[in-house]
Amino acid sequence: MGGVTAASLAPILLVLGDEELLATRAVTEAVARARSVDPDVDVREYQAGALTVGEIAEMLSPSLFGGRRVLVLRAGQDARKDLVAALLAYAKNPDPEVQLVVLHLGGAKGKAFADGLKAAGATVVPAAKLKGHRDRVAFVRDEIRRASGKCTDDAAEALIAAVGNDLRELAAACSQLMADTDGRIGADTVARYYRGRVEVSGFTVADATMVGDVPAALEALRWALHVGVDPVPISDAIADGVRTVARVASAGRGSPYQLASSLGMPAWKIERAQRQGRGWTPEGLVEAMRAAAECNAAVKGGADDRAYALERAVFSVAAARQGGAR
Repeated sequence: MGGVTAASLAPILLVLGDEELLATRAVTEAVARARSVDPDVDVREYQAGALTVGEIAEMLSPSLFGGRRVLVLRAGQDARKDLVAALLAYAKNPDPEVQLVVLHLGGAKGKAFADGLKAAGATVVPAAKLKGHRDRVAFVRDEIRRASGKCTDDAAEALIAAVGNDLRELAAACSQLMADTDGRIGADTVARYYRGRVEVSGFTVADATMVGDVPAALEALRWALHVGVDPVPISDAIADGVRTVARVASAGRGSPYQLASSLGMPAWKIERAQRQGRGWTPEGLVEAMRAAAECNAAVKGGADDRAYALERAVFSVAAARQGGAR
């Protein structure tokens, strides 16, 4: 917080966007900056939709006891017209002892309020959901940098592949990595750290493939190969997935517990195969078995590109399910 002075605190802060993590963080940082100027700062929070003009006038009027105040107005898009008018009038000549922090989702609702605050010179803190993959990579790198670490692009990619797109989970994963390493994060660091997540990854690939979720299957497959899982057990898992669904489908109806002894399989495996078997036809399963066998031969026969053979199997098995569902 070095270098924060009363003059450097923006009198009006507009936190614009619908990403809860970024919005919450903007408020936390604003309060921390105000506290570094005045440890006794008075911080109050309000829901914009429930506030009256009388209350806002009282909040914004100079305090008898002096001292700095931070007023946090949540859900600014819900503010009623008279409240908006009063706040925009105040924004033209704000009290230097008061910092007004308005959170606004940034959509069409209440847009005039957000636009008016901007026109009055509010400092805008963007908090919109990150749309693209590149934005998330930048977010991860920035998180590590904020914690005084270093992170390569491919390490950020690997972390997103392991953890997913949720910003809270990504932020938590970054602070965990920083706590458990020397702060220099490369793809190998992430791979070592998350290897435990992929022990079942052959089955993760197979499960997603059998229900026709190609994006999830490819993501799991690429992540598994990235962290060094051998292609053979992945290929075996796909073949086992097809075989299990075919065996369970041909056994006819029945509860998993009834079928367990006759099929010599645990009930949970039968239940999963029954769930995955919906949408499959006998012809589709025959086609899928052929694709799985081809993949097995390529992977075990030392094909030049075993990753390609696995990807092709994912597409072919999912297509067999589609083709058979006509």
